[in-house]
Amino acid sequence: MTRAFLVVLDSVGIGGAPDADAFFNDGTPDTGANTVGHIAEACAEGRADDGREGALMMPNLDRLGLGMAVKLASGLIAPGLGAEPWGAWGAATEVSKGKDTPSGHWELAGVPVPFDWTYFPDEEPAFPPEITAAICKAAGVDGILGDKHASGTVILDELGAEHMRTGLPICYTSADSVLQIAAHEEAFGLERLYALCEAIAPMLHERRVGRVIARPFLGDAETGFERTVNRRDFALAAPEPTLLDWVYDAGRPMHAVGKIGDIFAHRGVTDNAKGTDEALMEALIGLADTAEDGSLTFANFVEFDSKYGHRRNVAGYARHLEWFDAQLHRFFDRMKPGDLVIFTADHGNDPTWVGTDHTRERVPVLCHGIGTRKLGQIGFADVAASVADHLGLDQRGAGRSFL
Repeated sequence: MTRAFLVVLDSVGIGGAPDADAFFNDGTPDTGANTVGHIAEACAEGRADDGREGALMMPNLDRLGLGMAVKLASGLIAPGLGAEPWGAWGAATEVSKGKDTPSGHWELAGVPVPFDWTYFPDEEPAFPPEITAAICKAAGVDGILGDKHASGTVILDELGAEHMRTGLPICYTSADSVLQIAAHEEAFGLERLYALCEAIAPMLHERRVGRVIARPFLGDAETGFERTVNRRDFALAAPEPTLLDWVYDAGRPMHAVGKIGDIFAHRGVTDNAKGTDEALMEALIGLADTAEDGSLTFANFVEFDSKYGHRRNVAGYARHLEWFDAQLHRFFDRMKPGDLVIFTADHGNDPTWVGTDHTRERVPVLCHGIGTRKLGQIGFADVAASVADHLGLDQRGAGRSFL
């Protein structure tokens, strides 16, 4: 028996999605968006020299084939990413009709989304009266703040002080199928926020809204407000068993790192490490030492997306890519013979693009432990099939193994 590690770099897309023209940011189609490629270009041109400088440096993932995957996906030759691969590399295309976290992760786990998500209109108010009434009843308040599409950080600057004064929860949405509720951890109460989101989640899930997200924050009007790491997602469960269920049902450990448990409604999860990306890296490296034979470790590193992609912070995104890559030698040093590691992503979030939403892109599939070869153009669901194949499990999803 061997182990598998599936690591999602949240939003680290590589361009080239064939249907990008059907997805939009501020009315502009995502055609041409390329998260890694455009960051690499910005670095090479000196447009990302805040806290770093020069060409994008990701030697570990580039040696697995990152630069070649960017070229395969989109035709773009990413400056600084020109290593000759010694891993197995390819570019994956999504079939689910969304560019959001659940769609990408479900499909990577073998279950493309079989229905259309429900999205809230980009108008004010964004939420229908019955949903607003349910929020008020569950929270014990007589109104809500926000009720619109908004950036999660911008809306704290806009409404944080009013929230502190009135005690009303801040409710907002985005281009994703999501209802987000922000509240102060101390003034409103963290457990109260969780209870509110849990109470209304079934109503939203019945309407095929993918997630209700608790967005706790701290701070005050004088020093500013800042979101904490205590986010919690109340997600609609996948309609069929996923890779996590296949592993768990076979009696194998399924270690989750980051928001994996939340994304999959905590189904098929043995344990779940949470925290900042730095803490999650330590958890992942720890599991490289301790994960059992036959186990799956499934990790998500969200700060590429949440801190830098949505905020269109090119230099910050580049710094985080370089930080992540620099940690990998410690991870690889702990690999055992027969281990499989797959690095991939769930969608794009090009920080050079217009708007603040995700971008529809192909994603890299970079493998350590199965030799050197070109995987070519593959599907998201092929990742799940390949992990199952490696672990000796019956493959029940939509994909085909590339092993």
